[in-house]
Amino acid sequence: QVHLVESGGGLAQPGGSLKLSCDAGERIFYIYHMEWLRQAPGKEREVVASVTAGGIPWYTSSVKGRFTISKENNAHIVYLHMNNLKVEDTAVYYCNIPILNTRGQGTQVTVSS
Repeated sequence: QVHLVESGGGLAQPGGSLKLSCDAGERIFYIYHMEWLRQAPGKEREVVASVTAGGIPWYTSSVKGRFTISKENNAHIVYLHMNNLKVEDTAVYYCNIPILNTRGQGTQVTVSS
């Protein structure tokens, strides 16, 4: 069974940057489409970025131009580079593999001055 572990969350100021990591421990990201989800307090979970097994990225409009999803060549880590952070980016961020119905435990991102 695949086990996803997120890391890299924390506190950032508006305009700052954070880099999230999702480690699957095995080379699966060249096989499966994966997503970065986030859930803010009182809001529904949303997909913010995804990448296909072949490396094609997608971004929700609110993060386009600010967030970048990338994969390590070893294909067991996927990153979410978050730049120009906004207060509204505050949420718990999860990595998710929809076809396996597998999601990590999440990492908290807080953007505040």
